[in-house]
Amino acid sequence: MISLIATVLNEGDSIHLLLDSIRAQTRQPDEIVIVDGGSADNTCEVIAGYRGRLPVRVLVEPGCNISQGRNRAIEAAVGEIIAVTDAGVQLSATWLEAITDPLLHNPGLNGVAGFFLADPQTPFEVALGAATLPLRDEIKAETFLPSSRSIAFRKSAAAEIAGYPEWLDYCEDLVFDLRFRSMHGPFAFEPAALVYFRPRASIGSFYRQYFFYARGDGKADLWFRRHVIRYAAYWLLAPAIFLLGALIEPYCWALYFPGAVYYLYQPFRRLPVILRRWRDNSIVIWLYCIFIIPVLRVLGDIAKMHGYPAGRLWRWRNKPPDWRC
Repeated sequence: MISLIATVLNEGDSIHLLLDSIRAQTRQPDEIVIVDGGSADNTCEVIAGYRGRLPVRVLVEPGCNISQGRNRAIEAAVGEIIAVTDAGVQLSATWLEAITDPLLHNPGLNGVAGFFLADPQTPFEVALGAATLPLRDEIKAETFLPSSRSIAFRKSAAAEIAGYPEWLDYCEDLVFDLRFRSMHGPFAFEPAALVYFRPRASIGSFYRQYFFYARGDGKADLWFRRHVIRYAAYWLLAPAIFLLGALIEPYCWALYFPGAVYYLYQPFRRLPVILRRWRDNSIVIWLYCIFIIPVLRVLGDIAKMHGYPAGRLWRWRNKPPDWRC
């Protein structure tokens, strides 16, 4: 039996995209369990309208965070195979089939990692997708940590790691993945299990997203070296190159060039791939994206440098459980 779960909060305007894409699946779930975190809009009413078309039930848990909502859904699910996705996304027609087949045919496998692609609706979202989201060929299957917008696992295996960390509000799926992998081995990577989702629609929402991601890293003590390297690049290396050029020889500023190439190579390589799915491939869109992608890369790094110490401070004050145990 296959259970599909998701959490929602104030998704009345967009939840139909997910539900309609579930209806179009080549393999239908035996049940759908959705936990609502206390929506103030018509989310639950919209979901209720699908009950005659989908085997869906809603659990209302006001104030619960994403981890708590997922854990409630897993606990309530009847199926041994749990497929997890998010509100605000659309599933490819074969998503559920692709992400659950490995579990159905390999009793020794406990988890499957799906993939996700940007579904931009504006030029800004095209640029943001190129700046932040990897392509398939950038993924190392043996180390890939799936987003919980596209993942499946055995319910018993999730129970052995106590589910998602309820003390963590962001990056909870990474902690879940790392604990799951340490106990059950690597996820099987299934790139055909595709989820499409919109990147953030504005600079402000993008900044907040990356601030909270980095704050989650700090709370969970994740990627310390990665964050230190970022601080060193911005606060030590970049100023040092500037001073060398200003005080010794202007040609020293050419040292910025290899750094910029390394920094922007992947986003610009992704851009034509994303633009092929975009309705407007004009020179104006190309120029807009070429201009804004470096801005988004820097802004994302600033948001991370802003959020990470906030998370570390929270961790120092609250002393959360050691999830690595």
